[in-house]
Amino acid sequence: MPGPGTEPAPAPEGGYPAARLRLLQDEAAIGPGRRADLARLTDDWLAGLLARHATATGLAGTALVAVGGYGRGELSPRSDLDLLLLHDGRADAAALAALADRLWYPIWDLGLDLDHAVRTPAQARKAAREDLKVQLGLLDARHLAGDPELTAALRTTAYADWRESAPKRLPELHDLCQERAERQGELQYLLEPELKEARGGLRDATALRAVAASWLADAPRGGLEAARTRLLDTRDALHLTTGRATDRLSLQEQGQVAGALGMLDADALLRQTYESARTISYAADVTWREVGRVLRARSVKPMLRGLLHGRIAGKGERSPLAEGVVELDGEAVLARTARPERDPVLVLRAAAAAAQAGLPLATHAIRRCATATAGRPLPVPWPAEAREQLVTLLGAGTHTVPVWEALEAEGIITRLLPDWERVRCRPQRNPVHTWTVDRHLVETAVRASALTRRVHRPDLLLVAALLHDIGKGWPGDHSVAGETIAHDVAGRLGFGARDTAVIATLVRHHLLLIDTATRRDLDDPATVGAVAEAVGSTGTLELLHALTEADALATGPAAWSAWRGGLVADLVKRVAARLAGEPGTEERGAVEPTAEQERLAIEARRTGGPVLALHARSEPPTGAGEGSEAPAQEPVGVELLIAVPDQPGVLAAAAGVLALHRLTVRAADLLLLDPVDEGPVLLLSWRVAAEYGSLPRADRLRADLVRTLDGSLDIPARLAERERAYARRARAVLAPPPRVSVAPGSSRTATVIEVRAQDAHGLLHRIGRALEQAGVAVRSAHISTLGANAVDAFYVTGTDGEPLADGAAHEVAMAVERALR
Repeated sequence: MPGPGTEPAPAPEGGYPAARLRLLQDEAAIGPGRRADLARLTDDWLAGLLARHATATGLAGTALVAVGGYGRGELSPRSDLDLLLLHDGRADAAALAALADRLWYPIWDLGLDLDHAVRTPAQARKAAREDLKVQLGLLDARHLAGDPELTAALRTTAYADWRESAPKRLPELHDLCQERAERQGELQYLLEPELKEARGGLRDATALRAVAASWLADAPRGGLEAARTRLLDTRDALHLTTGRATDRLSLQEQGQVAGALGMLDADALLRQTYESARTISYAADVTWREVGRVLRARSVKPMLRGLLHGRIAGKGERSPLAEGVVELDGEAVLARTARPERDPVLVLRAAAAAAQAGLPLATHAIRRCATATAGRPLPVPWPAEAREQLVTLLGAGTHTVPVWEALEAEGIITRLLPDWERVRCRPQRNPVHTWTVDRHLVETAVRASALTRRVHRPDLLLVAALLHDIGKGWPGDHSVAGETIAHDVAGRLGFGARDTAVIATLVRHHLLLIDTATRRDLDDPATVGAVAEAVGSTGTLELLHALTEADALATGPAAWSAWRGGLVADLVKRVAARLAGEPGTEERGAVEPTAEQERLAIEARRTGGPVLALHARSEPPTGAGEGSEAPAQEPVGVELLIAVPDQPGVLAAAAGVLALHRLTVRAADLLLLDPVDEGPVLLLSWRVAAEYGSLPRADRLRADLVRTLDGSLDIPARLAERERAYARRARAVLAPPPRVSVAPGSSRTATVIEVRAQDAHGLLHRIGRALEQAGVAVRSAHISTLGANAVDAFYVTGTDGEPLADGAAHEVAMAVERALR
């Protein structure tokens, strides 16, 4: 028998070996055409073998059937031949064995791998029931020679059996796919990809064909066949290059395979391979979700299904997630009233809501948004809501990844961020890296989301994490190129000039801390001075420290360790001490009330109760700079002004009423007006947005606030009731725990309590109640919501109107943190 990798020598069997060799050496005959020609050539040869030897042995009632890949007519140069010798059961066993030998041995003599069986139709059905792989192979059964009625009957029963058993066999098939993915990895990220067995490879494409044959669900067809064809073409070239039946695209063979396919280089080959794998992986994700939904519906007993009035059959309960977005059957979908053609931010809002809820974003929702907004990009700079929704999406942790991949599969990401195209599916030749460049950027944002409690500007951290390696799509130093790109992208996203500069600095120096800490003498003042000069401020240093850790953790296990973390922390400490000599953040000065606030305060003193004003608020985009043309006014939400005579619990009451009416607080300020000759009045200025639906009327808000302050409306109970309802169906986002601290030296007249937490229903209400129960007075508050992160500062005093002692201040901070946990 010829050794591995050798081409078959000429043999007298109808000239098949010589014809096969000529076909494989024909460089013009590549791709699906060559596979089909090779299958036809092999068909004719095997049909001739059966005809001659069946006649010689006097056997009738037999058929030779191709199954598996050969059954699909797809023969790569070193593919196995999967053959079934089918018989009607009447043949003599010895004669049947002799016929099988005369069929199999010529194949082995040519050095071809063979997977073979001899069965009656009944035996084939029994084997299929016992072995899922056998059953899948029969779905591709194709007649080669002999009695065609035997093959036709087998195919008919194979499909009938599969459709009947699919509700039980499909979960088994799904488990096999998952086990294989865990064992082989994800094809779209492997530096030496396994084209057949890895997730997103040829096995998954075959599994999708089986799902479609069950009639229970079908895969998204867009690009799927083209992706499968490209992987098959790559495998053909790999077989011819190596002379072996291998499916692993090793590093040393990638250049030759790329050349055989007429591609520029190995990187181009890998990028095409990754793109194909992503298409198949995405189709598999969507298909298996649909299978699960159908099987869950079928598992409901008929009586119960009738009681549910068709809710599972496509009319299930819709739970609101955000404006225009609802949960339905375990997916985030567009609400019936959503109008994506009028709402260009809807796709980002839907993505952010899906990630925050831990739900997949429905494919039809993405496609509807993509179709509706085709040719209508977001304005530049982006509106504030679009920027906030992007930050919210990035801050959702591990749930960000599948939602981002779904957006990318439908072309949304490159439409929103054109610079993304250069890093999409770009391989990284450094073996330390686990992911492709684009997935590494998303993974860094995921890692950064766990560090948002350490920084004052989580939005800048998350965006810098997404962009830090964006320069790898361009020639030269990727940090230098990335700085320019990040500056441009941040400006287009609508960040102001100062924030844009910070993001660009973070991208430019994202390797500075780790390189310096591991390669330089930290006791040398020049080392610390150089880092301090490059960073420029303690705020940027804080962000860079978190970005450095997130980047390393997202790179791979070899890129970060306790030792490296300790060195970086030591460097950061030294640089922070050097930067501490700079002027710190100035204390917030006294804020003069506006004329409208004064009017509301006078009315509140006169009536002795709360007074409200609710109106739209607009301001120039934050990206406007000096000397630029006057930009169009940008709506940034609805402004709610409340004036109320000072009394305990006002902050908690007002925040609770807003939460009860499903109003999200994007920003807020609290100011105490305390003239000597008049009663003190609290002024609360809120920027709010409706989670979904229309805004409530101001008179309803006022009525509920009055009832809350007089104790007739139990806000905590109402909010707890809603939280219990949400908990029954919500998936909790794995957000980092809240962090509450005392900001030392921030004010001479009050103690500043800083709160950093995941934004949630009633968060500000819980903070206000905790401060009230701690017995402190809130003199002013400054609330900001950055994506899904709340970053709040409360200026509090004791009952004597003085700042708190250090011990008391830390006890208050701990009490608030306990309340939030």
